Amino acid sequence: MEKRTLHTPDLTARNIERIADLFPQVITESRDTEGNVTLAVDFDLLRQELTDHVVDGPQERYRLDWPGKRAAAFAANTPIAKTLRPMREESVDFDTTKNLLIEGDNLEALKLLQESYLGKVKLIYIDPPYNTGNDFVYEDDFAESSADYLARSGQKSETGARLVANTEANGRFHSDWLSMMYPRLRLARNLLTDDGVMIVAIDDHEHANLRSLLDMVFGADNFLADVVWQGSGKNDARFTAGGLDYMLIYARSKAVLIGLDVRFKGPKRGYDDVMEAGRRAWEESGHDASRATGLFRDWWRTKPDAEAGLRAYNEIDDSGRAFTKSDLASPNPRANLMYDLPHPTTGVPVPMHPNGWRLSKESMEASIAEGRIQFGPDHQTTPRYKRFLDEMGQQAIRPVVTQERAPASDALTRLLDGKMFDYPKDVGVLGTWVDAVTSSDKNAIILDFFAGSGSTGHAIMNLNAADRGNRRFILVQLDESLDPGSTGGKRGFTSLADVARERLRRAGAQVKEEVGLLGSDLDVGFRALRIDGSNKADVLRTADDTDQLGLDSLEASIKAGRSGEDLLFQVLLDWGLEPSVQITRAEVDAREVFAVDDDALIACFAESVSPEVVLAIAERGPLRAVFRDDAFESDAARINAEQVFREMSPATEVRTI
Repeated sequence: MEKRTLHTPDLTARNIERIADLFPQVITESRDTEGNVTLAVDFDLLRQELTDHVVDGPQERYRLDWPGKRAAAFAANTPIAKTLRPMREESVDFDTTKNLLIEGDNLEALKLLQESYLGKVKLIYIDPPYNTGNDFVYEDDFAESSADYLARSGQKSETGARLVANTEANGRFHSDWLSMMYPRLRLARNLLTDDGVMIVAIDDHEHANLRSLLDMVFGADNFLADVVWQGSGKNDARFTAGGLDYMLIYARSKAVLIGLDVRFKGPKRGYDDVMEAGRRAWEESGHDASRATGLFRDWWRTKPDAEAGLRAYNEIDDSGRAFTKSDLASPNPRANLMYDLPHPTTGVPVPMHPNGWRLSKESMEASIAEGRIQFGPDHQTTPRYKRFLDEMGQQAIRPVVTQERAPASDALTRLLDGKMFDYPKDVGVLGTWVDAVTSSDKNAIILDFFAGSGSTGHAIMNLNAADRGNRRFILVQLDESLDPGSTGGKRGFTSLADVARERLRRAGAQVKEEVGLLGSDLDVGFRALRIDGSNKADVLRTADDTDQLGLDSLEASIKAGRSGEDLLFQVLLDWGLEPSVQITRAEVDAREVFAVDDDALIACFAESVSPEVVLAIAERGPLRAVFRDDAFESDAARINAEQVFREMSPATEVRTI
């Protein structure tokens, strides 16, 4: 039911609508006195439309601008007082896994990961919220001051709200969406390796703006592809059936990819079905090549769904391999390609092509030995080169994906025992693109900071199981609350991050079960972390606020309730170590001691540190050692500890927090 405004019409807005009808090209966005994005008229452009000569105006340049752009750029660089806290009970294989699932705002997560993963991520895939006029989740307020932003970065709002409406009533809403994306893309680019790639999924609403934004962040020269994803269309649509999504693909450096001769390959559609049909024809024929070829061609007449190029592979040779033939003619005449080629039965040279053979004499002899040259019954027929189907499973990846969304939704519904998402990402399509980008580096790190239900992590598990890879994933998902009346809410999930964790638990168990004993070394775990305020308490006091007698009553510099493991993860981030590093725990003199990554760091955050603990750590000679600043009972105890390290492990960097 429409709510009445009970005030006179906004004539300015009505006039803008009339101008937009006549001159849509002069309509832009601006902010009103309250900071809201509204439609506005670019009067310089309007003047140009109403005159017969070029109108002087501000300096023209080619760029993407919107209200809030400068504030969004500022947001990317503003420091935050946050940390990552481990959620051991929510994790799977916490102590051994290399995968991360981070709960919290992805802008904050990207800032926290800058030092640890700078230049280390091979692929970033994101499917950000589509700007359809409905709510999308983000917390950024780009109208506030620097001081306000810094204050807010340490805590949530008083109500804990994280939802900002981004509706048609909010101007044309493009500015808010761009302001949300811009700082995240800038920070994400820093994490990519020199040969890294970013893939961003999007629909029609922001496709053009997103491409311009990516051109600005990555450079237009680093654009690689604009992939079209055709899903299910609507037959009752007015103009076209629609159902299109896109994937915009950019390189950190296209020049580096070209220099490394990187080529994105993908599976041919229907390839496995064709291979299976060939194997079946060979077995049914009793290993008779002629009969197997007939059976195979009969199968092709059923018009299977396969790449058109695969239809050329319709013969089976004496070894049972499906193949096709190509000629051996050289495109250009060369002396070393002119030689006699005797028929293997008659010994008489076969007819040579006018330009000679495509292969050198040595390569031709090797190909004959490998069964790759098909001669005719006698020397009067020119031989052909055999290309085997089992070597042609990959092709240059196609820029058009045809895949209905329903199978992905049905598969996730089965996995989670209930439908929680209408449009989950398709694990198979994701796996294809992850494989295309990381085929030469199966230890790659893949980041998805709009993780949703965790589809990217699921796809990476499947891919590692298929090719024995060790790819690692970092997923970031906002702690977006679920409606208690939703399917997930009724099953006890409080947030989308909860659902993602459960999805990964079940997907990992499913993958392990499917691969059996071969999956003993497969990493299907994840280390669950959440973004929270700094572990350090605000204990700053002025001299006027402190007296000598009150010193003993001042609180500790570490917030109450923070564990040693909480402190450890903040130290990892501070030192630029990966939060996925292996961590072992031990007890020394009744105090918990953490050893990280084969003693790259050893830490003890007990409230008091004994000389025995200091000695035990120094004897191991770690690269770094960390203690609580207030854990030493006196300055003398701290000085003694430093002396122990100078004598026993002088190379160790010792710090306190």
